[in-house]
Amino acid sequence: MAEPLRIAVVAGEESGDLLGADLVEALARASGRDVALAGVGGDHLQALGLASLFPAGDIALMGVTAVVRDLPRLVRRIGETAEAVVRARPDCLVTIDSPAFGLRVAKKVRAADPSIPIVHYVCPSVWAWAPGRAPKMRPHVDDVLCLLPFEPEALARLGGPPGTFVGHRLSRDERLQAAARAQRERTVPPADAPKTLLVLPGSRRSEVRSLAGPFGEVIALLAGRGHAFEVVLPTVPHVAAEVERLTAGWLRRPRILAGPADKYAAFGAADAALACSGTVTLELALAGVPLTAAYRTDPLWGALSRLITTWSASLPNLIADWPIVPEHYNQFLRPNILVREIEQLWADTPMRRMQKAGFAAVARALATARPTGALAADVVLSRIAAGPQR
Repeated sequence: MAEPLRIAVVAGEESGDLLGADLVEALARASGRDVALAGVGGDHLQALGLASLFPAGDIALMGVTAVVRDLPRLVRRIGETAEAVVRARPDCLVTIDSPAFGLRVAKKVRAADPSIPIVHYVCPSVWAWAPGRAPKMRPHVDDVLCLLPFEPEALARLGGPPGTFVGHRLSRDERLQAAARAQRERTVPPADAPKTLLVLPGSRRSEVRSLAGPFGEVIALLAGRGHAFEVVLPTVPHVAAEVERLTAGWLRRPRILAGPADKYAAFGAADAALACSGTVTLELALAGVPLTAAYRTDPLWGALSRLITTWSASLPNLIADWPIVPEHYNQFLRPNILVREIEQLWADTPMRRMQKAGFAAVARALATARPTGALAADVVLSRIAAGPQR
């Protein structure tokens, strides 16, 4: 019987844990071998046999302020993780997203044992800010698995490690595909008919706290302009109580949904969405829900905004390479503008039709001939066979 494939993995966020589990299953299928895991991960990787060194949530930090506050603990965890990976002598180390943590682990592992191939899954946003990070990755990252189609070219242009577009897991999500079918089958309601507005203020407490006020004002303004509408607010369990508290004073109390099945059903039935900028804007685009996006940044990050080099922060816009989704950030987050955009988006208007055409372009750009996990596994197995870059 063949020896197990030994893979070290470092995943903090839930999304990274899902990507890691999908990759591990694809590696087992492609290699015909069992996969023995070491490192850090959440429930999905642990279900595949990973004994995580510590809770994955310890490295799932959001915002510059959070990283600075927890720096001593992070430094300790980085050292512990790198030492454990080197002791495990894996066939490959795969660091997944969370670059502030994973890439520092990769650097220490490369210095301690240059024979271990290292693949980073999810390209850091070097095309959006601080492009100098790209060449700094090259000495200790052999390959980057990219979720977005423009990222391999961006890495090459910036002098980073080689990148491979492996697709985005959301492009094959059956729940989003079902929501998109429901959207295609719907007709735009008459101007005076009640509407359904999705409101998505974020999946982190800090996001909900910063957006609940302006989003509530948008709802009050829409009601004041005579619109009949229901507010539906999909959220996640760990912020549901905060959402309940912060929306208690809204003029239209939202119907709060905390389960994934309810969330995607709501996507299929919505007329428009007001969303926190982030991955959810890509979910909405793939589901065909017209939307406008907003965000308020971490206070310290706001001071570092001069480092931003990208023309947009919205994934649908970046993928299509034109402004499909309106964006409103920090001092430019003005409820009176958002109200008027929503009025255009939930009616049969050129703006709504333009967005729908843009969403179709996004779906085409993300399409791959094979599943993401299978493409990612090909790169990892090729790197194991070739060894680290020299």
